[in-house]
Parts: sequence; structure tokens; C-alpha cells
Amino acid sequence: MLTDNAGREMNAGARREQIVQLVRTQGEMSVESLSAMLGVTASTIRRDLARLTESGDLARTYGGVIAVPAHSESSLDERSHEAPEVKQALGMWCARQVPASSQVLLDAGSTIAQVARALSTVGPLTVVSTGLTSLQQMADAEDVEFTLLGGRYRPISQGFIGPVTETGLEKFTFDFAFLGADAVTAEDGVCEASLEQVRLKELMSRRAAHVFVVAHSAKLGQRPFHAWADLGNGWTLVTDSSATPEQIEPFAVRGITVVRVDSAGQRTD
Repeated sequence: MLTDNAGREMNAGARREQIVQLVRTQGEMSVESLSAMLGVTASTIRRDLARLTESGDLARTYGGVIAVPAHSESSLDERSHEAPEVKQALGMWCARQVPASSQVLLDAGSTIAQVARALSTVGPLTVVSTGLTSLQQMADAEDVEFTLLGGRYRPISQGFIGPVTETGLEKFTFDFAFLGADAVTAEDGVCEASLEQVRLKELMSRRAAHVFVVAHSAKLGQRPFHAWADLGNGWTLVTDSSATPEQIEPFAVRGITVVRVDSAGQRTD
């Protein structure tokens, strides 16, 4: 017969499994919504989330939680539902760093699409991008001179890669480059699913005076794939305010500037 403590632990374990399944299905959930759905207090949910984030099953966001991406490349549609408010806030902060008349390079992906969205009202700007998402965000921007770099199309990211893209990129230099990432570590740089992707990111970083890697905190310190872009020194990591000191410290030790952004798109430190 189970003791009361063992029974409670079994109930807690089952509840945490249910939390993980709910978050993976919904994309992002708040403490309050999980509390209401599971019929337990908010403090109980917070304790559960602390365990689940420590184990790497989930990652915290502003007032809630998201699922950590599985070790297979997610589609753009799937990524667009991962922490959308966080990505929008990151995009707002990035746009504020760009003066009018700048030359800007934008990566592909859902996070950089939010940078493009925020930049579309800055103008006048010259923007070059490898992603259809940026084109979609800037298609009606009157003060943006936009160039889309062609090449081999990747439907999963709605971006272009390969030798044609790289050759086109070499014709430009930029004031600012904004890069996305499947994951990022201080030791190895930007993690992606293929060598072609990381080669392109390395080339992008070399063409710009100021390089920003924009990634929400769930991606920090993760290693879902085995292809890495070494960006060298001098780049800046832009992440959200849910990033913990433990996540940030390895970057700071290596002299990488880390900017934490709150839900209003303001720097918090």
C-alpha cells in the first residue's frame, strides 16, 4: 500500500506530465490558465513549472511557460506559435537600435520576422533579407528599399540558402545584421540544423558592423543539432527577461553583450 507521501508524489508526477502535454498542444500557457484547467493553486503550478524547467521539459516566459523544441527542426508555422509576445517584444527593441537611413541585413525565421515588422515603420532604410517572412512584413513599407536574396528555397523556414544566396550577400555591407537561431551557446555560437545554414550565418555576421543574435530564453544553452556558426567576438545576444543568471553568465564570461528585454520591448538591465 502506498504511503500518503508516495501517493501525493505520484499525483504530482501525473500532473506534471499533463502540464507538459497541455503546453505542447497549446504552444504557450499562463500559470493562471494551467491552475484553472488542473484545479490546483497557482503556487502549486509554479512549483511544478520550476521542476519542469529545471529538467528541460519546459521554458518560462513572461508569466507563463512554453515547450522546449524537440530535436527535429520545427516548421515556420510551428515556430510562429512559440512565444509570439516575446518575439514581438524582442523585435521592438531591435528596431529601436536602428537609425533611419541604415543598411540592414535580416535573417529568415519567425523571430526576425518580428524585427522586420517593427523596422517597417522606421524608414528610410535599405534592407536585404534571406527570408520571405521579412518580405511579407515589409511589402507595404513606403520608406524601405527591400532586396530579397534568392537561392535554394527551404519551405520549412521560408528562407533561402546555398551558393547563390552567398554570392548575392557578398555584394553588400551593412550597418546592422539581425540573426535568428535554433539554439545559441556561449561556447559554440549559433546552432542550426544544417551546415549550409551555419555557413550563411557566418557570412552574414562578417558583412555587418553590428551583429545581433535574437533568441528567446528557451533557446539559450540548448544543443538540438550538431551544426554551429562561430560568430567570433563582438556580437550581441538579445533575449527576454525570463533568461536566468545561470543562462546569461557563460556569455558574459566570454565578453558577449547580453540584452534582456521585457514585455514592453524595453531593456531590463
